[in-house]
Amino acid sequence: MWLDESMDETSKDYEHTLMQIQTITDDVNIFQQRDECIDFLSNTQDIKFFLIVGNTLAQQIMPLINDIPQLDSVYILSNTVSVHKEWTKEWSKIKSIHINTSGLCQVLQLGIKQCSQDSIAVSFVTMDDMKSIGNLNQLEPTFMYTQIFKDIILHMEHSEQAITEFITYCRHNNCVSARNIDRFEKEYQAQLSIWWYTFPSNIYSMLNHGLRTLDADIIITTGFFISHLHQQIQQLYEEQANTYGTDIFIVYRGQGFMKSDFEKLEKTKGGLISFNNFLSTSKDKDISLGFAQGALENENMVGILFIISVDPCVNSVPFAFIKGVSYYNEEDEMLFSMHTVFRVGVIKQMDNDNQLYQVELQLTSDDDQQLRLLTDRIRDEATGSNGWRRLGNLLLKIGQFNKAEELYSALLAQTSNEGEKAHYYHQLGSVHLYQGEYKKAIWYYEQALGIWQNILPSNHPDLASSYNSIGNVYNQMADYSKAVSLLEQALEIQQKTLPPSHVDLANSYNNIAAMYKNMGEYSKALSYYEKALEIRRKSLPSNHPDLATTYSSIGMVYNNMGEYPKALSLFEQALEIYQKTLPLHHPDLAYSYNNIALVYKNVGEYSKAVSLFEQALDIYQKSLPLHHPYLATLYNNIGDVYKNMEEYSKALLFYEKALVIREKTLPLNHHNLTISYNNVALASKNMGVYSKTDSLPEQALEIDQETHSFSSGQ
Repeated sequence: MWLDESMDETSKDYEHTLMQIQTITDDVNIFQQRDECIDFLSNTQDIKFFLIVGNTLAQQIMPLINDIPQLDSVYILSNTVSVHKEWTKEWSKIKSIHINTSGLCQVLQLGIKQCSQDSIAVSFVTMDDMKSIGNLNQLEPTFMYTQIFKDIILHMEHSEQAITEFITYCRHNNCVSARNIDRFEKEYQAQLSIWWYTFPSNIYSMLNHGLRTLDADIIITTGFFISHLHQQIQQLYEEQANTYGTDIFIVYRGQGFMKSDFEKLEKTKGGLISFNNFLSTSKDKDISLGFAQGALENENMVGILFIISVDPCVNSVPFAFIKGVSYYNEEDEMLFSMHTVFRVGVIKQMDNDNQLYQVELQLTSDDDQQLRLLTDRIRDEATGSNGWRRLGNLLLKIGQFNKAEELYSALLAQTSNEGEKAHYYHQLGSVHLYQGEYKKAIWYYEQALGIWQNILPSNHPDLASSYNSIGNVYNQMADYSKAVSLLEQALEIQQKTLPPSHVDLANSYNNIAAMYKNMGEYSKALSYYEKALEIRRKSLPSNHPDLATTYSSIGMVYNNMGEYPKALSLFEQALEIYQKTLPLHHPDLAYSYNNIALVYKNVGEYSKAVSLFEQALDIYQKSLPLHHPYLATLYNNIGDVYKNMEEYSKALLFYEKALVIREKTLPLNHHNLTISYNNVALASKNMGVYSKTDSLPEQALEIDQETHSFSSGQ
């Protein structure tokens, strides 16, 4: 970011300065207004920023931005250095003051390189995790998902169209400067992928950001580039094999770890660490040590010098010295392909203040028995007859619903096979169910059902799956007569065609139980949930997400029955599983926080309830559409807390948010509309506001009379 209120964009000085900065990074945002710069910095998440600021604004802006976590470093560009020397000592993020851009760019390049080194994503597999490889859900989710993404991307076909789509994406999202994306379009070839990866065009940052955050949009868009980069490293690996000899050699990597990550690393001694991006290392120990020491400027970080032993005689993830094919062709750099796994050895302190350590790593081989078992189990997680199907299933699993919809829609448009069409329609139905778009979900599910009814026997499991899915949507819409008919059809087929302990039967029992729970028939609900739980405990690992779903569901029944200790215990079991198996912003995590908050609300611990509801809200707002029914439920729950605390203005605010969503997404006779109309009316009455809500109790009464037999349990 470059902020200078006096810049003249038509001047040669401006053009010269910008050109020099763009030799370091392609991603430059320019501002002349202080507040516009601060707003941009504050509102952009998951990205680190470097700010160049002119001398007239530097002193007044620092109190406003120093504590913004997205801000990494500040550099002052000024005609005089001495004026700033004293006051800048107050602000830790001010790194240096410069009178010319050449000196600035040298320091900026080092800062960006340090940030890139420190922000690479890692995952850990402890010795305890290794003892239960059959249970993948003990592993960090990023370890699994990066492995699956890599496996899928590297085995998919990537056409010229993929490159065209990448160029269009970069232009549309302004990811890469127009000059460099034009150059990429003209010059890019697969054998130049390493050159483009190391060239300062923002492709490097874009790719590593996608892999670090598991951003499916970026990973899919750059899939061809990931594949080409891996293939070029593989080719160089084979070409250089004879030059390595038979002796183990050492390469180094220096970077910073957040203290919380370093604690995980210490617990991983003897276990495995994976670097989920492409991994840059060096033969020069001093250069790497410099990056480890550079991390010490951040008091929350520990500097790490990795000493990596590479045995050229064992098969492993490909690696290659890239001098000669890199943009920086003088550096003695070795590049490992993505998701390289190492075994953690000795961890030794290098200084006296517990901030600098050296860590010995050993490159694992393809024949490492534990790693092979682990990799095979992970591959089983992403099922599907081809790479695209496997990728779609993975996107649904990690909660990337918009990207899953885009993928399945494209696949549907490309196929003429009726069976494939039915599958893609069904998956699109699931996407819309997760997004809370119930009418769309039913339409897609019914398209799939229509095809399957024409091409499959009447007792085929896919038909049962279809009945189950449609019945589940009608349950969400509170149309219980349709739901019960469809769910019973599904169960009848499954009981005739599946063994009694099959997990699909558990899914059916779970759906029927959910319907009875919503109808307020709690004893029936518990009976079916217990059947589902019995099967899932026998068939699934103890930390499988489906078990967490069952624990949550049973917990909700107990919550509705007023048995709060039982409910809380089950909700906490579910949360523990979800935290181990899901990405940080997955909706199911929010659902767990919401459930635990409900218990605290019901027992009068309102501050705990509000805190947990806010955690849930943060996740839902990042992962769900703005008008998702789950958001309405959460807004309603928060409103209930504030009502109980007699903060009626806050309660009304959240009740009205819930009502807006419910009026847009639910059928007119849905019992949740009854709840919302009543809540808005009562909160308004408590505030002495009547005119806006005169008709609300009447509307609530009309709906309640239509749905009376089903709403008594709410």
